[in-house]
Amino acid sequence: METAELYSLNGDERVRTTRPIKIAIMIETFARVAEGKAKWTDELILTKAARYGGSGILPELGDGLHLTLQDCVRLMMILSDNTATNMVLDYLSTDAVNDRLNSLGFKATRIMRRVGGGGESKEGKLGDNLKRFGLGATSPHEMVQIMEKLDRGEIVNKEASKQMIELMKHEQGRNSIGRGMPDVPLASKYGALDALRSCVAILYTKQGKIAIAITVDDMPEVMWSVDNPAYLLMSRLSSILVEELTDKTAAAAKP
Repeated sequence: METAELYSLNGDERVRTTRPIKIAIMIETFARVAEGKAKWTDELILTKAARYGGSGILPELGDGLHLTLQDCVRLMMILSDNTATNMVLDYLSTDAVNDRLNSLGFKATRIMRRVGGGGESKEGKLGDNLKRFGLGATSPHEMVQIMEKLDRGEIVNKEASKQMIELMKHEQGRNSIGRGMPDVPLASKYGALDALRSCVAILYTKQGKIAIAITVDDMPEVMWSVDNPAYLLMSRLSSILVEELTDKTAAAAKP
């Protein structure tokens, strides 16, 4: 990120998002709070309508549980809790998330519906968007741009951007980007479907920051394992990038 060097392979192609679309939901929430249109203490109630499995802890808890908006956002980002995500979306609306993205100049990233179905946005109702993308759409290039702007403090405001990056540093699970570098700080959001794995992250190496977004789709074999080939590929690619940056830094330091 310090040098602005870029490598892209089909980086502007629109792809399915899986969990990384939750970054957009997080941004809208922080913006709403900053504008005084919401409070972190606002109360959300767990209901059957919001309940959806796949990831998180809320599906295992009883209906009627009272949580704050802040609780739900943290569960959404740290555990990728799908039920918490739906609770936040029901509070904000999918169209509000897309309107925020549009106001920030992001054209490729859109949420289409709630997790599991329902709450379709205007974008989701267009053409074959729901069938093609499911939960949401983005491009790897735009996801990197979003991460860069967050790191520079350019989304909502400096303090909100800082808090969002810190929240992403607490994501549980390190299966793909940065997997082989446990000592390197990482702000990330990764996701998975049967034939897809994706991750967007910033690696905070000693030599500099690297923003990375990788999507692997149409995998021929369904493998729900931390050793999924796509995860291993992402791990290796991120290691190559860090090794290259380390070599360049060392070369530049030579007299």
